[in-house]
Amino acid sequence: MTQLRRFGAQSMTSPLRDVLVKRPGGAFGRAFDDPAHGFRRPVDLDLAQREHDAFVEVLADLGPTVHRLGAETDDPDLVYTFDPLLVTDRGAIPLRPGKPNRAEEPALLEAWTTAAGIPTLGRIEAPGTVEGGDTFWLRPDLLCIGRTLRTNGSGVAQLAGLVGGDVRIFDVPYWKGDAELIHLLSVISPVADELVVVYLPLLPMGLWELLGDLGVRTIAVPDEEFATLGCNVLTVRPGVAILAEGNPVTAGALAAAGCEVYTYPASQIGINGSGGPTCMTRPILRD
Repeated sequence: MTQLRRFGAQSMTSPLRDVLVKRPGGAFGRAFDDPAHGFRRPVDLDLAQREHDAFVEVLADLGPTVHRLGAETDDPDLVYTFDPLLVTDRGAIPLRPGKPNRAEEPALLEAWTTAAGIPTLGRIEAPGTVEGGDTFWLRPDLLCIGRTLRTNGSGVAQLAGLVGGDVRIFDVPYWKGDAELIHLLSVISPVADELVVVYLPLLPMGLWELLGDLGVRTIAVPDEEFATLGCNVLTVRPGVAILAEGNPVTAGALAAAGCEVYTYPASQIGINGSGGPTCMTRPILRD
């Protein structure tokens, strides 16, 4: 009898079966009090929780099993579970975020994966830093990593060594620095095997060339929708995507390309905290 897989998510587009989320709590509500957190305005926690609940409802209705991280800390960014962990087909890799307030997150997520029976493949150690938002699978055997203000050369080298195989590294533009930091996934989101959403003005040239070499079609996000998370798309299965409300041009382009698009309200949980649907989910298992 074939044993069913319990983990492994070396894809951004294959059917999402299990995913980990964290509902905003008190720390998220206080996030604006410390400018280092980078929130744009005071947080309406009740609204943020309702928005997160709406997002989880959309996600669960599309089929995945949604697991909820029960930990609560003083870190508002714990809501964005994509960043502190990578789950490969061989096990979990707790990362080491470059944002100081996120230092405890990898251990919290590793405690969850360990309890779920997922082995730890390795960890990113100092002085290396890696945030999940700077990583994505373009193919199940091709991992792209962005070098940014939060993911440094040491972290890139460590992660590439742990993952093995075909790893491509791209330098992401400085943009506006820490004040409006961008990850690699701020400028690209795979939607199907041969289709991605991109913000072309900030896309690394080497990645643009790679997309062309592989025959991947691109949907360009307009300038006015970059700030409203139009480029941050969560694919639940090929051609079925979740997008923050307020991005009609991107949503229309996806629909014209044959995709199903689902949206959720994101004023607090998304735009204020600068985290889209991909940021709020850590895929545990994709088929």
